[in-house]
Amino acid sequence: MAAVSQGLADFANNLRQPAAPGVEVIVTPRYQITLQPDFPIPGPNSVSWIRCRPDDADDVIREARARIAPRHLPVMWTLDPGTEPSDFAEHLQAHGVHPDPHGVESAVMVLPIDAQVESPEIPGLEIHDALADLATFRRADAAAAEAFMSVSLGEDPEFIAMQDRRRHNFLAAGNRHWLLASVDGEPAGAGGMTLFPPRGATINGGSVRPKFRGRGVYRALVAARLEIARRSGVGGLCVWGGEMSAPILARLGFEKVGWRRFYLDTSTA
Repeated sequence: MAAVSQGLADFANNLRQPAAPGVEVIVTPRYQITLQPDFPIPGPNSVSWIRCRPDDADDVIREARARIAPRHLPVMWTLDPGTEPSDFAEHLQAHGVHPDPHGVESAVMVLPIDAQVESPEIPGLEIHDALADLATFRRADAAAAEAFMSVSLGEDPEFIAMQDRRRHNFLAAGNRHWLLASVDGEPAGAGGMTLFPPRGATINGGSVRPKFRGRGVYRALVAARLEIARRSGVGGLCVWGGEMSAPILARLGFEKVGWRRFYLDTSTA
């Protein structure tokens, strides 16, 4: 098994989302807000890196909510091992913010760039660049939505326009990848990646539709992104592995180097 460098572990644990096309970042001495209006779900919209005095915790919650409320976006409060005060989750719950029902904790996991993840032999499998055109982008989005939320995205023109803006923002950023896996021409899964050379790359959104699970599609998407990362010259991959994905990622060679905890806040939507 490839050894995890301290540099890769530090990258995974300390990377802060920078501003990018379509991504607004508000940095204060006490917290960071990340907003993506064209991706109006908790997670992409978040409050993180909370560092304040115990007697300031309630003020931080009120202040951050006031900044977010005009955007009408739900957010995820994301806590890490360095969150201060250490009982910040209790302050959140006093304000009606509770653990994310889809999973309160994820493992921060890393995979060195020289690790071996072989793509399995899956008849009919193809990996597509989902940024190539809007139709492919929407197919990847739909596969992820079904895998994560068991929902169909539909054909609402306003939502399609948001997807088109997200695709163009990904392209404008220059370091974003969004992949679609298909089997015999049918969407099977999707996965994203953001490159931060030379330090590392983050992978996210790895998902497989229920009817295609158990065939190795998830592994194939990891292998495809690892190969892109190698070509970019980064030190490895990092990911937040949840209850379902962490065991799979561990079998592929990812190692846990930290954690994040999530608290859902819909008061700002």
